[in-house]
Amino acid sequence: MTPTVRALRPEDRAGVEAFARVRRIILPFILSNAESVAYDIAHTHPEARFQALVAEEDGEVIGTAQTGVVYDSAEPGQGFVNVYVHPEHLRRGAGTLLVRTAEQHLAAAGVTKSFAWVLDAPDNRAFAERHGYRSSRSAHFLLLDLANRELPPLQDPPPGVEIVPASDFAADPRPLFDLDAEVSSDEPSDVDYEFTDYEAWLSETWQHPLFSSELTSVAVVDGRPAAFSAARTDGSTRYGTVMTGTAREFRGRGLAKLAKNDSLHRARAAGYTQALTGNDAGNGPMIAINKWFGYEICATEVRYVRELV
Repeated sequence: MTPTVRALRPEDRAGVEAFARVRRIILPFILSNAESVAYDIAHTHPEARFQALVAEEDGEVIGTAQTGVVYDSAEPGQGFVNVYVHPEHLRRGAGTLLVRTAEQHLAAAGVTKSFAWVLDAPDNRAFAERHGYRSSRSAHFLLLDLANRELPPLQDPPPGVEIVPASDFAADPRPLFDLDAEVSSDEPSDVDYEFTDYEAWLSETWQHPLFSSELTSVAVVDGRPAAFSAARTDGSTRYGTVMTGTAREFRGRGLAKLAKNDSLHRARAAGYTQALTGNDAGNGPMIAINKWFGYEICATEVRYVRELV
């Protein structure tokens, strides 16, 4: 049968669970579950025009896509589409239909440039190029066996520095937003984000169902958050750090490494057995830190871009 594509709604429990299941098969190194899929559909900023799409055949979800507008950038007209099809259902037209549906959605929203992440494999790259996308930078997924790999021992922080969980800021997380905004603005990217919306950060980061304030570790210097390692979990055995960094004036003191080590130890003590993270391929310093912890590259994605007009 010919596949069909539709947009998911958060109350579509069966569709959301199928979306999460297909994504877990294709991308086991990205934390996701049905709760987070439904939450993203319901809580992503309205200006992002976010959609989660599924391709179905005989009532079975065989492919997925996430698409939306990059609304928080000084450059208008940017959007994204990330398509993944179940490996047992390739070459049936589901991927092409997902791309076409997503690009129509983006064009209707005024998007003129579409970005996509593609797993670094010949067939995947050829698929993107057939649809008019050209490659740019790449990024790595990294994995650490928390159950069996020895972690560096915890170290006492230097004088004036305290390592605390992010939950200590539950009454007022604004200082963590300010730190996250500064660190994120220095991350390698082909999109210039304007990280200024505190309410969106609360909804999409602090209150996200995958976020763990207990496992997120913060280095505090004289009462000010100076470095952090932000953690997410899937509620099962997998834990991931989604951002680790230091405010500019505190760099070069090893604070991010201290925070990440603290977070890893917390995660292992809580029973998590896999630690996941990701790095831009050009971010040599952070890759070196992660390899020092024992992470190994487990997969690579390539960033593709297409002009829609």
